[in-house]
Amino acid sequence: MAPPWPLVMGIVNVTPDSFSDGGRFATVESALAHALRLVDEGADLVDIGGESTRPGAESVNAKEETQRVVPLVAALRARGLGAPISIDTMKAAVARAALDAGADIVNDVSAGSHDPAMLPLCAQRGCGLILMHMRGTPRTMQQDPRYDDVVREVHDALRGRARAAIAAGVSRNHVWIDPGFGFGKLPEHNFALVRGLADLCALGHPVVVGVSRKSSLGLITGRAAQDRGPESLAAELAAALKGAAVLRTHEPGPLRRALAVARAMS
Repeated sequence: MAPPWPLVMGIVNVTPDSFSDGGRFATVESALAHALRLVDEGADLVDIGGESTRPGAESVNAKEETQRVVPLVAALRARGLGAPISIDTMKAAVARAALDAGADIVNDVSAGSHDPAMLPLCAQRGCGLILMHMRGTPRTMQQDPRYDDVVREVHDALRGRARAAIAAGVSRNHVWIDPGFGFGKLPEHNFALVRGLADLCALGHPVVVGVSRKSSLGLITGRAAQDRGPESLAAELAAALKGAAVLRTHEPGPLRRALAVARAMS
């Protein structure tokens, strides 16, 4: 039986230093136009981030991060956007402000481990929660990452964080998981996780996959981040066929078209 087809999550980075599009959408006006365009192109939901999590990135304080993301969330709701909004943050204060402004989901790359207030906040608000696997911090995560069995270790770590979230009061139905491609992993680890995605799906939580424009894809073809559209589509379709529930992408339009063709031929 073919897997259910994934939702498409459009990426909106309101940061000066993201690996792919840092600085392009640093104003509310440019980010608003970009987010609305992503939805027009087929994104089912949008993910807004105010702190770069690229390898080696420096942290941003909660006040600055909040000032980057909250005006955009509020502007999208003021424009009548009905699609769910995800806030990509590790900080409970930022998540709280974004939820107050109209966000629906918290996307935490630390799986709720960075800020002890995050899981209780998500439980209290009844919001969706994406728990991503990462070793170390964005600043340190690519310093010689090692695994004996990356699929098993990521599976076990995410199972533990999902249980922690549920124990904190987050509804099981609100917990999604993300294997964290490129977050404390070498290319061979990332590729193994795509091949082993069914094992993560077996945990019973929707699996979010973000492979769009990642450096591991560029190592295969030698293309720069802005020129990895075909590579991203290939990796996203592979993840879809393995059971991914959500695909986090920079280019929802081409992905939506590719998924339609893949579905027709499945």
